[in-house]
Amino acid sequence: MSEDVPLLDVRRLKKFFPIHKGIFSRHVGDVRAVDNVSFTLEAGQTLGLVGESGCGKTTVGRSILRLLEPTSGEVLYKGQNILDMDAAQMRRMRREIQIIFQDPYSSLNPRKTVSNLIGEALMVHNMVSSEKEKNDRVCELLNKVGLSATYLNRYPHEFSGGQRQRIGIARAIALNPSIIVCDESVSALDVSVQAQVLNLLMDLQDEMGFAYIFIAHDLSVVKHISDKVAVMYLGQIVEVAQKKELFSGPQHPYTRALLSALPRPNPKNKSQRILLQGDVPTPINPPPGCYFSTRCPEVLPICEEIEPNMKWVSGKHLCKCHLVDDRRKSNSGPPDDEDRRKMNLYPNSRSEQIMEV
Repeated sequence: MSEDVPLLDVRRLKKFFPIHKGIFSRHVGDVRAVDNVSFTLEAGQTLGLVGESGCGKTTVGRSILRLLEPTSGEVLYKGQNILDMDAAQMRRMRREIQIIFQDPYSSLNPRKTVSNLIGEALMVHNMVSSEKEKNDRVCELLNKVGLSATYLNRYPHEFSGGQRQRIGIARAIALNPSIIVCDESVSALDVSVQAQVLNLLMDLQDEMGFAYIFIAHDLSVVKHISDKVAVMYLGQIVEVAQKKELFSGPQHPYTRALLSALPRPNPKNKSQRILLQGDVPTPINPPPGCYFSTRCPEVLPICEEIEPNMKWVSGKHLCKCHLVDDRRKSNSGPPDDEDRRKMNLYPNSRSEQIMEV
């Protein structure tokens, strides 16, 4: 793999769910769950994917793994398009990209023991040759996630929510993947248990070198674990930047509204809360122009007519908003060859638009 090729490169990913009506099941429209999403992920990096419930975060994660088949786009793993792979190739690819599901209760088969829940993938991918070798490996994984090896023959109903999520983590790391999609993996847990699981994920990343796509709606959790953050609204990414730059200088009005809702630990440091008016538009028939224009407190006439392009705020900060000045149109310009490469590789149009940060 070339050094210039990212570990994961998602390009123009779309996932539309068709709507059928009538006795002939006539196609009358689509739910645009994911609409032209692009981002990159480097080895050992954590990308936080945030936004309101229903904005398409989970659909992005599942589409990358082809648990949901995307409508169009590309998902390049080390330069290879996952969406073009056949069943045999995809089975081998499963070793490289794993997922930790949101609900630790429904994601574990209640009829299987811990040994089978974690060890099944090891047997399927021929990583162990005997039952004893499988159990030894499962015990090793249990110890790695902070559980006792004596739990080997227990069933999921015998564990607490935090313990079940640790079993889910052990199952995800069993195949030594390069990327793990964490789909709201701590949202169903108590706050104290959340901290333990987050620290466990970070320790495992330091030890084993995973890259995470961390899907969450809790910005304080994302701030704790992420290196880079992408903000989604109505199926689109509207801003993406390195964590420190996004939290210290958000550019999109929607991002500023999200950050204004963060609780302050010091009651004397009061922030000006930005309250968004109205409801989120339907993804079946999104508004023309900017999808956020119906709720934006800074809306301009152009916002309701023309969809904004993704613009570079800085070398590692992009924002999809008419209020942002694109550095490519300023005298400063992209500061280095890397930014020039991005500009030449990714044309400035909606259909071909790619973000690389």
